[in-house]
Amino acid sequence: MGVSTELLRKWLDSYDPAEITIGVVASHSSLQILHGARQEGFKTLGIAVGENRRRFYSAFPGADPDEWLMLDNYREMLDYAEWFREKNIIIIPHGSLVEYLGSTNFKNLQVPTFGNRGILHWESSRERQRQWLEKGGCSMPKVIDDPHDIDGPVIVKYAGAKGGEGYFIARDYRDFKRNVKLDEEFTIQEYVLGCRYYLHFFFDPTAEDGFQVQGRGANAGKSLGRLELMSMDRRDESNVDEFYKLGSLRDLREMNLEPSFVVTGNQPVVIRESLLPRAFEMAEGTVAASFELEEGSRGMIGSFCLETIVTDKLEFRVFEISARIVAGSNPFVGGSPYSDINEPFMSTGRRIARSIKKAIRDGCLDKILS
Repeated sequence: MGVSTELLRKWLDSYDPAEITIGVVASHSSLQILHGARQEGFKTLGIAVGENRRRFYSAFPGADPDEWLMLDNYREMLDYAEWFREKNIIIIPHGSLVEYLGSTNFKNLQVPTFGNRGILHWESSRERQRQWLEKGGCSMPKVIDDPHDIDGPVIVKYAGAKGGEGYFIARDYRDFKRNVKLDEEFTIQEYVLGCRYYLHFFFDPTAEDGFQVQGRGANAGKSLGRLELMSMDRRDESNVDEFYKLGSLRDLREMNLEPSFVVTGNQPVVIRESLLPRAFEMAEGTVAASFELEEGSRGMIGSFCLETIVTDKLEFRVFEISARIVAGSNPFVGGSPYSDINEPFMSTGRRIARSIKKAIRDGCLDKILS
């Protein structure tokens, strides 16, 4: 199913450009999205379950929504589709929205949404992600198909945007069997030693200046749009970041302790400037490949994150992609060392609002929404 281009244009024909409102689920990266929308002159709508969540936003007047929609369950958003459209709402998706709604419900939400919802099919499967990223020229950790073949450190990851919840390290089949949840979809990846850097990019298909992504295959010779590096972060993960203080993995397991990878926060970071050309090369390849994933693909639109490891050989290994705004951009509500070079105080949330504002002005909203 999903939303066709024809249906999207029909909805947008009924929208009043002067009354367009930015709507977001009150979680994940909503503070910077709401703040950025206000900076760009938009009215805002917060969507939440529970009055306590709504009350929290009064602590941040610069991001407190102009209006609220309170629900008993986030899946009720599907029933409010007509109400959203009557209010001229554009939904900004983030990881929590996709997790709360479910990928199928999100894809079929009958409301104009920033970005390309069709790309979610490729993001939601680690196997399809690998096809996409390798097609884009990214080097990735090896995948072990049979857990009996584990003969060194691996990391086992579950599907979906769970913030690292449930991930674990295994050294052999015995470790794997002790920790795995067989009723969930999982991937076994080689554990690559190095520094993890999360690179936050933005792709604007309507811009004709700046670093232009060059098309490949059927799009060879075409400039597809502008690629921007917005910011970069590392993740604080509980409790693996503190485990080294307690001894070896064997010592820990004798204490019935297992490392976990639940993300609890994010730290700003910059990388060696000499690594930036390769970062852009990977991102450009990823965007170019996104237009070739399937026939008629609209490709990447807006914010995305390449989740990488840099080894001591100064080589990037990409282990995942998030095709939307990520929570790692939250330290940069006031801009980053990268985005400040182009325009001070430009967060990813504000960059999304700026993209919508420009598309309204140029009459091309259908090029950045789905």
